Parts: sequence; structure tokens; C-alpha cells
Amino acid sequence: MKNHPILRRLFVICLLSLGMNTFAAPSVNTLKNSFFASQTDTAINGYDSVAYFTQNAPVKGQDAHTHEWKGAKWKFATAANLDLFRNNPDKYAPQYGGYCAYGVAKDGLVKVDPDQFTIFEGKLYLNYDASVQKEWAKDRAGYIRQADAKFPQLLAK
Repeated sequence: MKNHPILRRLFVICLLSLGMNTFAAPSVNTLKNSFFASQTDTAINGYDSVAYFTQNAPVKGQDAHTHEWKGAKWKFATAANLDLFRNNPDKYAPQYGGYCAYGVAKDGLVKVDPDQFTIFEGKLYLNYDASVQKEWAKDRAGYIRQADAKFPQLLAK
């Protein structure tokens, strides 16, 4: 790990997150984008998960368009996006509960930067930052296989 700065950085972030959460992680990522990654009640830091699909861009949700799902508040930019999500949340929700896709593949539940996203094979994946997303993009399918196998056990820790 000493010669791989992305893994080293992710490892430190995972340690910080694990040290602060001595209970099982929530199924939906509600970590704030702060150094200490404290909790909030809102998924994706308040970004509209439907907009990633319809506008191919991160768009901040509005308090006027919220929906409670899986123990988190989801915000949407428009009433139409709220309706799309409400009718099919599994289609629009990010994979791995919105935790960093690369982090899950590497055994960690890590916060994300809502600007670092990919729609891959019709699913939304979020990443910690641009350098992590670049690494994850090198082998999306491989990291997805790893993350698919690890995510349920990570939530149970």
C-alpha cells in the first residue's frame, strides 16, 4: 500500500469512518462531506438521484421535494423527479446505498463527492473523489463484482 496513494488515502478515510461508527452502518450513506464524516439524515448530501439519469449531472435537491426511503431523506430538484423515484426507487438509487463504489470493493463504507458519479449499465455509482473515480473506472466490472460480494457483510459490521 505504501506505493499506492489512492489506496493509502482510502484506507485512512475508512479508519476514520470506522473509528467513529461503532454500530452497524446504515443501509443508505448519510455521511456528510466533512473531514470527520459525521452523519446527517439526507442521502447523497441532498443531491437528486434521478437527475443523474435524466440530466447526466449532479443537481441539488430541494426541501420542497423530499421522500423518506430506507431510513433516509431523499431530495429532488423537481416534483417530476420525486415521482419517478417514488415509483421506482431501486432504479434511481445509487448502488451500495450511495457509499463509494470503489471503497466498497476495497472493504470500506466511505462518503462520496456527489460530483464523482458514473452511470454504468443503467446503474448509478458514486465515488469518494476524482482520483478514486479514475482508479475505479479502470476496471468497473471487476470492482462491481467485488463490491457486490462485499456490501452485505460491510453493512453487518
